[in-house]
Amino acid sequence: MADKTPNAEQANDDADVTLALLAARTADAKKGTDIIVLEVGEVLAIAGYFVVCSASNPRLVRSIADDIERAVKQELGRPPVRQEGRAEQQWILIDYGDVIVHVFHEEQREFYEIERLYLDVPRIDWAV
Repeated sequence: MADKTPNAEQANDDADVTLALLAARTADAKKGTDIIVLEVGEVLAIAGYFVVCSASNPRLVRSIADDIERAVKQELGRPPVRQEGRAEQQWILIDYGDVIVHVFHEEQREFYEIERLYLDVPRIDWAV
């Protein structure tokens, strides 16, 4: 009997990439800036992909996060596993398991420089 694990892993990875791309494109449509998709799975055990974007004000941070959550739920049927930072609207983290979306206020992103920690990981081209 053939081993089905590679196919299952590939299907999971494809679903994760699809979710990451949807999140990035949704952030772009909502006027998020400096959007990147990082493939962090080789260096980080907790996730396969990070989507990172910025917003110019707290209301936009919340709005982008809301739209990403809505789009992922509507198009992929996946609610987040957990969320953090909604009340503060400075850095909202939306955890989908193997994909983690970070929506930063521009000042918070500059302060934390999250992408600096992952300079060696591949970036995924998300633009259409």
